[in-house]
Amino acid sequence: MTLTELRYVVAVAAERHFGRAAERCFVSQPSLSAAVKNLEDELGVLVFERGKGEVLVTPIGEEVVAQARRALDEVARVKAVAAQGRHPLEGPLRLGVIHTVAPYLLPELVTALRRSAPGMPLDIEENLTANLDGMLRSGVIDAAIVALPFAAPGIVVTPLYSEDFRVIVPAKHPWARRRTIHPDELAAQNLLLLNVGHCFRDQVLDACPEFARPAAPGKQGNSLETIRNMVTSGMGISVLPATALTPKYATPLTRAIDFASPSPSRRIVLASRDGFPRHAALEVIAAAIPKLALPIHADTQA
Repeated sequence: MTLTELRYVVAVAAERHFGRAAERCFVSQPSLSAAVKNLEDELGVLVFERGKGEVLVTPIGEEVVAQARRALDEVARVKAVAAQGRHPLEGPLRLGVIHTVAPYLLPELVTALRRSAPGMPLDIEENLTANLDGMLRSGVIDAAIVALPFAAPGIVVTPLYSEDFRVIVPAKHPWARRRTIHPDELAAQNLLLLNVGHCFRDQVLDACPEFARPAAPGKQGNSLETIRNMVTSGMGISVLPATALTPKYATPLTRAIDFASPSPSRRIVLASRDGFPRHAALEVIAAAIPKLALPIHADTQA
């Protein structure tokens, strides 16, 4: 059995005619017919029912043709993988991004990559850190943008940037005119947090360890935008990363306040499998991010 024979079988099934299939494959009809007959003899089944006017696919032939298509698809993927090895900035890159980074980083990053790597579209998976970890190690995604701490066997991380946290309060909150807030002060407030499972929730609690009360129903959200809207409506206060507080998200109904120095912050990294062959693809992402018009700090710490 050869790939050529599989291609001929798929062509005959599509054309329902040996002559047209031969033209499609740029071979003579006798050569194509002989190859198909050779495959049938090897398999011990008739793939096609030959009639005077048309070729029909037998019931078992339908299964053979379907499997042949899958085999040819996989061969095409092997070639695509090899092509990406030769040209790492060509072809999609499967990139995972955590929920609290994706909405604020990706619009700027995608625009930058359209200039620096126009042949490398991003196939984006937005998910929780724990899920991205498993997807990265199993090969479902090629790389992931996550927050530290992050470590797994066989995974290497490249520092991307760090960003400060800021407090967000309703415009009529007593703190609205404050210049800075100390983390200890959050414990006395109705602090709105992301649900359990989001690493940003853990980072906020690390910044304010005194805040140990369990959240009441409705005091948690599944996204930072949900949290922002709850603050806007007057439900409480929250802590957001600086990238979520750029002018495009500004509203007169809320105020963003800096933390007193040293400000709590987080470090964002690009995680990939050790040995991932498209190093240049990862390098172009890492090089693009520090140049983005975002309130982030360059992070070269390993």
